[in-house]
Amino acid sequence: MISTPAALSPDPTASATAPRSYEVRTFGCQMNVHDSERITGLLEAAGYVRAEDGEPDLVVFNTCAVRENADNKLYGNLGQLVPAKKRNKDLQIAVGGCLAQKDQDTILEKAPWVDVVFGTHNIGSLPALLERSRHNAEAQLEILDALEVFPSTLPTKRDSAYSGWVSISVGCNNTCTFCIVPSLRGKERDRRPGDVLAEVQALVDDGAVEVTLLGQNVNSYGVEFGDRGAFAKLLRACGQIEGLERVRFTSPHPAAFTDDVIDAMAETPNVMPQLHMPLQSGSDRVLKEMRRSYRSRRFLGILDTVRERIPEAAITTDIIVGFPGETERDFQDTLDVVAASRFSSAYTFQYSVRPGTPAGEMADQVPKAVVQERFERLVALQDRIAAEENRRVVGRRVELLVTAEAGKKSGQTHRLSGRARDQRLVHFSVPEGAESPRPGDFVTVTVTDAASYHLIADPRAARDYELRRSRAGDAWDRRQAESCGVPTAPDGAGARPVSLGMPSLPVR
Repeated sequence: MISTPAALSPDPTASATAPRSYEVRTFGCQMNVHDSERITGLLEAAGYVRAEDGEPDLVVFNTCAVRENADNKLYGNLGQLVPAKKRNKDLQIAVGGCLAQKDQDTILEKAPWVDVVFGTHNIGSLPALLERSRHNAEAQLEILDALEVFPSTLPTKRDSAYSGWVSISVGCNNTCTFCIVPSLRGKERDRRPGDVLAEVQALVDDGAVEVTLLGQNVNSYGVEFGDRGAFAKLLRACGQIEGLERVRFTSPHPAAFTDDVIDAMAETPNVMPQLHMPLQSGSDRVLKEMRRSYRSRRFLGILDTVRERIPEAAITTDIIVGFPGETERDFQDTLDVVAASRFSSAYTFQYSVRPGTPAGEMADQVPKAVVQERFERLVALQDRIAAEENRRVVGRRVELLVTAEAGKKSGQTHRLSGRARDQRLVHFSVPEGAESPRPGDFVTVTVTDAASYHLIADPRAARDYELRRSRAGDAWDRRQAESCGVPTAPDGAGARPVSLGMPSLPVR
């Protein structure tokens, strides 16, 4: 542990008469969002309360080092807190996550008003570091090189009552030349299946109807304890959990994706017909330079097998444009694979140098203007494909899990939102005279219109709309009532009806 004097540090003699309030700001991927649930659980177990109004006593940044300009975004946000720090001598600022693991003491050099810096391997130390910073009136920096405690053993404050992340592994054993994650998250470590299933069961017991199994490379799960078929077995075991209606997972790696996983998806009713399969590039030459140990033919073969076994599957992907040395021919190969793959959506990224990665040292970095032009062509192609694939769904009956998130135009359209079994986003209206659902309930509607990245369902009459109230909706009611101080019965009976709201987790 390294201690560094902190500018504008709080007065250690100050005593608070009320619980200290906190705010967690999350940047990055699903792993960061899940880590923020752990951070929130730790803080509340230590007596902190979520800030509702006014300025919080603690702001925690859970950072990403993978996304472009991640450091600029962090330091911009930190700079905005300087006036608040001057107004409130007791305000504490903590920075954790991947950027903290990578930059370490650079954060305190650039932002000496930060009180605590912690890494990806010691999330559980945060409350102690905050207390130590207050007591010693100096910043605390603690970055570990290896995992201290498996994050899933830490207290958790779930953001959703109806759906939850369940981490099955942390870290990554791959050596992709563009990726800094292995150096920040460490080598892959797998949880035992019994521990994973116990957490899933606990979520279901608490009212959740959907879980997403989370790992940097989920289909290599089990290698650490000597069972290469462990992930397929885990999916099938989730199918035996009563009350668990939807199982998803992210993200697999094409090189390790095996037929037993496809069979488990096809044969386990609650495993959803949705697959996120990162392509990164359609050029075999570029894939080799990326150290992605598969080629385009192998990738397309996986998609063919999935669609043969699960015809209704929606497949999404990640693509990087402008990897060092990418030629026009390489890029055309990517366009060809995208056209053949018919992705329902794609996360497309312009390559940017990540210090500390092999790709960052490669020659032939592609000019920004070229990358931008290729990126625009790729997006235009994928937008067209996504719209065409969505139009194929028009007229189909779909079951939606109603979410708390609202569409941007919901104030004008009065539509609610839900996710279909294949994870497509559907904005739907409730017919006049029909009962409105709660987040966590299920509705079945007919898709009436489509855009590139969402569907619309406007039932003409109540008979076209089917509502199924669920345990998850009851759990959402309980959570809303408890946040308002309203007691509820364990089964949700007597809960006060609450209108749909926006998501509470600030993900930027």
